[in-house]
Amino acid sequence: MDLFSPEFWTALLSIIIIDLVLAGDNAIVIGLAARNLPKHQQKKAVIWGTVGAVIIRALATIFVVWLLKIPGLLLVGGVFLVWIAYKLLVEEKGHDDLEAGGSLWEAIRTIIIADALMGLDNVLAVAGAAHGSFLLVILGLLISVPIMVWGSTLILKWIERFPIIITIGAGVLAWTAAKMIVGEPFLKEYFANPVIKYGFELLVVATVITVGTLKKKKAAKEPQPKAANE
Repeated sequence: MDLFSPEFWTALLSIIIIDLVLAGDNAIVIGLAARNLPKHQQKKAVIWGTVGAVIIRALATIFVVWLLKIPGLLLVGGVFLVWIAYKLLVEEKGHDDLEAGGSLWEAIRTIIIADALMGLDNVLAVAGAAHGSFLLVILGLLISVPIMVWGSTLILKWIERFPIIITIGAGVLAWTAAKMIVGEPFLKEYFANPVIKYGFELLVVATVITVGTLKKKKAAKEPQPKAANE
């Protein structure tokens, strides 16, 4: 992929959006894991925990980029990513069960492990958006991770104030998923016609956003179960 081509910059923008929308939630993990440490150790836990998480995530993403070159896995990954985009719209995420580290090493370990467990959706999405380019993977991480870590509070406030950000993120994920599916080698003949190809991509994006939004609105209208002690 040419460094100065529109495709490169479109892919890079997609990766940054995916990282911020999906990893913005992971940023809470960093704050929660370090909350019990003395003030002078909190910054160290954030920095070293993030460094470890980024290294693992970069290696995992590069591995998935290579893995997606195996016949059939683009289709499987694309379908899975459609599901991730849908879940992004309809699910509320919590971190009440996350334990805060009592020591610097425990906090760093918690950040790395939690990020690795939570980062599967991010790794797959970035790998799909990178279209086999390791340079895009690294650039996306280098740009988005500092924003995610040091701007996490601001990002979360934006998401709470402007829920449309989640919808945009889900749309980018769905579009990435659709591009993975149409890019599957043994399906290319079915999407040789540009009208069918782009029509399918638009259909996937529209379906995910419509179904996810309707599901979320329906869930919001349903009465919440009362707590047992009430």
